[in-house]
Amino acid sequence: MSEVASAHAAVVLAAGGSRRLGRPKQLLCRDGETLVHRALRLASATHPQRLLLVTGADAMQVAEAGAGFDAECAVNHDWSQGLSGSLQCAASALAGFDGKVLVLGCDQPALETHHLQALLDGARRSASDCAATAHGEAAGIPALVTMPLLMEASARLQGDRGLGAQLTAMAESVWRLDAPELRLDIDREDDVLAAVALGLLDR
Repeated sequence: MSEVASAHAAVVLAAGGSRRLGRPKQLLCRDGETLVHRALRLASATHPQRLLLVTGADAMQVAEAGAGFDAECAVNHDWSQGLSGSLQCAASALAGFDGKVLVLGCDQPALETHHLQALLDGARRSASDCAATAHGEAAGIPALVTMPLLMEASARLQGDRGLGAQLTAMAESVWRLDAPELRLDIDREDDVLAAVALGLLDR
């Protein structure tokens, strides 16, 4: 891997309370591995300069399930207010970092390392130095953003809003990863059943 490709931090967002599911989705398993551990493993495989896990609900359980990596842990105490708090928490923890930031969740069970590497490679070919995953006409995570964009977004976001709106608005300058399999994320029990049927989650 080139020096340029590895000049990034990686942030795994794992603070949500999984209210619609009724149990911590971070602790669901694929091939015997919790989703939070899997997300950290995939992020670590991109050789980030810094690896950050943002926890919130069930913070101790989630942190324990993600153990085994040289990861910093930041706790979003306002996790119930939505995704914006986790991004603000990440921006604060990474303040002063001079590089790009790879942001991913742990609720896309089809995610693989090649998706993350494609974002790293694609960002280098974009006018904004950013890359995002296409979710229909919108853009979202996993995504690679610049530190100034993360800081700016974290200062403006409120509630359960993430980077999607800003990345979508920058459509012409953001490289997009077309990976339809990543549109399956785990929010409800129906999503779990669909993932199990596809072999993406354990029964």
